[in-house]
Amino acid sequence: MTPVEGAPDYLERAARPRLAYRHVAGRGPTIVFLPGYMSDMAGGKATALFDWAAAEGHACLLLDYAGCGLSDGLFADQTLLDWRGDVLDLIDAKAEGPVLIVGSSMGGWLMLLTALALVQRDGPARVAGLVGIAAAPDFTDWGFSDAEKALILAEGELREETPYGDQPYVTTRGFWQSGEANRLLDAKIPLACPVRLLHGEEDKDVPPAISLRLSTALASEDVQVTLVKGGDHRLSRNTDIALLVDTVARLAG
Repeated sequence: MTPVEGAPDYLERAARPRLAYRHVAGRGPTIVFLPGYMSDMAGGKATALFDWAAAEGHACLLLDYAGCGLSDGLFADQTLLDWRGDVLDLIDAKAEGPVLIVGSSMGGWLMLLTALALVQRDGPARVAGLVGIAAAPDFTDWGFSDAEKALILAEGELREETPYGDQPYVTTRGFWQSGEANRLLDAKIPLACPVRLLHGEEDKDVPPAISLRLSTALASEDVQVTLVKGGDHRLSRNTDIALLVDTVARLAG
């Protein structure tokens, strides 16, 4: 049995849905994986990273956002900041000391928002580093046409077919407005920790230029962008996952 098989643990909260998570204790920093939009902790990258961390004695934390995966709550009720709150609640509950946050796609945006909140509250030592996988900050801005934005505002949601699952992608007005209120790329992002950004050259969903914009916006002097030849948005080939694990291992020490 691998560490991610079996029933998850749950974090009970008074005012918000309970959250499904998986945690393995070990040496720090605690590696925290943040999945993408309408994704969960059962994905290949999360599973591979958790298994590697457990085998190597690193602390690692996976979670499902409220309304996603095995967590409680309705997906349509959640906003970007709600999900940031989910991440912060679980970090506070399970991760002592510094964290190394890994964010995939939308999880890359939450990675940045979470790191900013932790640094503001606890100081820069709380965030040991960041690893983005096709990080998608500000996608409510660049990811939709003007017509799609108008439809979201007028009708309350946008439904789109996706190649990544049977269910359509649903973007609600509440989520879109939360995203627009928390855009990051047009100003300096005051994070000084090491940052590694992995991006497939063939990504059709998040242009590789977004990782380059993010690199420019970050205050950190230790930012590296790796463009992966032939890599798509998911970066889930065996070689891609090996690159991810190696990147995390180098930052985790």
